[in-house]
Amino acid sequence: MSMHTAVKTWSVDLLIGERDGHTHADARLRTSDRTSLTATGVARLNPADRDIPEIGDELAAARALSELAHQLLHTAAQDIEAVTHERATLKD
Repeated sequence: MSMHTAVKTWSVDLLIGERDGHTHADARLRTSDRTSLTATGVARLNPADRDIPEIGDELAAARALSELAHQLLHTAAQDIEAVTHERATLKD
């Protein structure tokens, strides 16, 4: 990382568990300015596939993080619109 005058720390917690044959992951973002977002990802085992729990964890976590990224882009667009009073369109 290059030298910055100020560094902020944002934390993302991933909580992963299984319920009813599905792996669920919750991604929770907390920022230093009180922004808090939560997203969920789900994976299920195809009955024809081998049961490798790590793969379900990875898929559910990836889906939760992807949803979290979309929420963060939406939040940024809303913040831009609040400042500029113009419609903001952000692309992934």
